[in-house]
Amino acid sequence: MRGVRAVTVTPGVPNSLRLVDDHPEPPAEEGAILVEALAVGICATDHEIVSGGYGEAPPGATALVLGHESLGRVVEDPTGTLRPGDLVAGIVRHPDPVPCPNCAVGEWDMCRNGRYTEHGIKALPGFARDQWRVEPGFAVRLDPALAPVGMLLEPTSVVAKAWDHIERIGARAEWQPRTVLVTGAGPIGLLAALLATQRGLAVHVLDLATAGPKPELVRALGATYHAEPVTQLDLQPDVLVECTGAPTVVLDAMCAVGPTGIVCLTGVSSGGRTIDFDAGALNRELVLENNVVFGSVNANRRHWELAADALAHADQGWLASLITRRVPVGAYAEAYTPSSDDIKVVLDFTA
Repeated sequence: MRGVRAVTVTPGVPNSLRLVDDHPEPPAEEGAILVEALAVGICATDHEIVSGGYGEAPPGATALVLGHESLGRVVEDPTGTLRPGDLVAGIVRHPDPVPCPNCAVGEWDMCRNGRYTEHGIKALPGFARDQWRVEPGFAVRLDPALAPVGMLLEPTSVVAKAWDHIERIGARAEWQPRTVLVTGAGPIGLLAALLATQRGLAVHVLDLATAGPKPELVRALGATYHAEPVTQLDLQPDVLVECTGAPTVVLDAMCAVGPTGIVCLTGVSSGGRTIDFDAGALNRELVLENNVVFGSVNANRRHWELAADALAHADQGWLASLITRRVPVGAYAEAYTPSSDDIKVVLDFTA
């Protein structure tokens, strides 16, 4: 068996990132569909794994292949589900083996016992290798026009789920949302804003950056960009999608939404920080105005398909502008070194 290139880490060991030139080809047990890698996107989760703060190797292994924002072309599919040459992405999370009630019905994003696995994150090899395999139920076909940007499907699936749940919660009563505020103009925030504009809503995006590509990317969507704190906005949005995870922004977001409003938290906060905050006043406001605050992470297949449709209907030039760096695999260390100007960095397996 010949080897393939793969970007790996030893989970829990800081700065163990390396490129392996002779990693084993993906065995058939990983899935019937063989895929040639085109690219993987890099996000904050990858940086956390590289720093040693997160990640779990597959059973019996000491190394974890990175990469959960995948893009590839089908080499072979003996099941006939896909055709050679089809553009695909691999779904990241797999259900737990028990399974819990949610995993049993395909809602592995809502796993209740935490025994799920995730490519490139938790107990499953990732997609940052020349070839990878998946089963048909975990391969999502993309429009061929998305070849330059298809690695954005995974983060888009996260916000597609967020919007799905926002709309389900909104259906509790007569609901006619008009205004959305997105806090954070990273990839998740910008994609959340994209899906909001596709719904015909008036979109506002808040971020600290006053220079660089973020303000223009927001304006190119027809949205309004803000660089001041949430508390200084003259705005009571019907929906607020929080994408920073910054504790003060999270708390301000809960207070900023209008009556019967919905706050969706997608940013993950780091613990250990205490903030002096009037929790009683927040509770009073949430109760008296029938507001809802909920968290959302990951996505199931239905959300991945919704995301693929959203990307296919988006302006392809705008999507391409989210990718601020494309780095060849040979320069992998550069790709995993964050820069303040980054929005989305892509590791290119075709270069």
